[in-house]
Amino acid sequence: MHNPPFNRRAVIAAALALPALAFVRALAQTVSPLQAGPFRFKDRRGEETDAVRGFFEVPEDRRDPRSRKIRLGYVRFPSTAARPGPPIVYLAGGPGGEGSGAATGPRFPIFMALRAVADVIAFDQRGTGLSSTIPERPVSKRPLPIFTEAAMTAHYRDEFRNAWADWTRAGVAMAGYNTEQSADDIDDLRRHLGAEKISLWGTSYGSHLALCVLKRHGDRVSHVALSSLEGLDQTVKLPARSDAYLREVDTLLGTDPAARAAVPDLLALMRRVHSRLEAQPLTMQVTLHGAPGEIRMGGFGVQLIAGGLVANPRGLAMLPAMYLELDAGKTDMLAEFLGDPADMFSFRGMPEAMDLASGISPARLAQVQREGKTAVLGKALNFPMPQIAGLIPGVDLGEDFRAPIRSDHPALLIAGSLDGRTVLAEQDEVAAQFRRKTHVRVENAGHNVFEAHPDVQDLLVRFFRGEAVADTRLSLPPPEFKIA
Repeated sequence: MHNPPFNRRAVIAAALALPALAFVRALAQTVSPLQAGPFRFKDRRGEETDAVRGFFEVPEDRRDPRSRKIRLGYVRFPSTAARPGPPIVYLAGGPGGEGSGAATGPRFPIFMALRAVADVIAFDQRGTGLSSTIPERPVSKRPLPIFTEAAMTAHYRDEFRNAWADWTRAGVAMAGYNTEQSADDIDDLRRHLGAEKISLWGTSYGSHLALCVLKRHGDRVSHVALSSLEGLDQTVKLPARSDAYLREVDTLLGTDPAARAAVPDLLALMRRVHSRLEAQPLTMQVTLHGAPGEIRMGGFGVQLIAGGLVANPRGLAMLPAMYLELDAGKTDMLAEFLGDPADMFSFRGMPEAMDLASGISPARLAQVQREGKTAVLGKALNFPMPQIAGLIPGVDLGEDFRAPIRSDHPALLIAGSLDGRTVLAEQDEVAAQFRRKTHVRVENAGHNVFEAHPDVQDLLVRFFRGEAVADTRLSLPPPEFKIA
């Protein structure tokens, strides 16, 4: 992938400069031309397998008796077992990730292996993939804002408010795009499949969604295997915990004499760059809409990029070199990570609405605001949250939604020690909500931990088969930091 694995809020879901909608109001749903039934599924490497494409309908907002029906889709990989167990439903992260898309990537072998236990369902959550229900907004040609926190926040709030109004006028029930409605979709999927129970396999936001499924429909869930845990009140991560993570990274960097000589103090280097660029944004040459252009990069923009790089070791390894370049006034690496900024700044609707509805508790918001004033990444890690919290009245799901669960379901919880998106301290809080849990920790793995170590696949198969799986610690080589 050309761009680093930016998080959903930092860049991919940050829509900053978009025009009003220009589409026919009478048809707000983007209807997939694909039909239900058997087909040959192909992953990105060209491997093929038999699969079944399916669809079912649900209300867009179950709280509104006048709500339109929307069509949700999935790909089912039929089980190879003589007596299949409960279907295993994959819940993608994001929000905004596609289950069917995840099955085409490096997790394809895991999807295939799990067929030995049960049917495996690559479910596209409402507003994504086969379940696309919100019209796409075109990328704007207007100038992008300065990449400072104040400018980006102001622009984002204005444009998102306009987008919400446009979609609403087009007949889209935007308030229906929240995690509770999505959790109810999954129980409707279970009924559609004719299953008494299902098992859940999810990552990142997918674990957030799984917690809501357990809270609302726990009696219909068998087993849960989750990675990169995100609690129901963890849509916005705590800045101080990100600082603690970066201090651990700095310690790891210190084991490399050459890297330590070039970067005596990683956190001090990052702070210096952020402070200088936020005060005096740097004009940098980029490709805009496929042609040469320029943007003004502030410290907040760099914090956004760093928030994506720290997700996985491959990006983390490039952090020192990028900051050394920026400290010297160069932007070559930063421009490479950005690609065409205009491609990133497009609203999709579902990711933003989901985060807005999950929200943040008042106590946590106060803590984030307090810690963000001095943290290395400030409040950039989860942008546009909390910057747009409360922007649209009446959509926040409230404190009952964000309250912790207490689960007796068998749970396999997998974490990477170098996950800078959902750091271990945050994940531990979620893990405490499961009474019957098994921990798998992969040293030197990051956010995308399912495919990071080959032994994880076998652990997942054994767990869903109902075998006893002990707490396990796996290990990968540490990242090799780049300094040039």
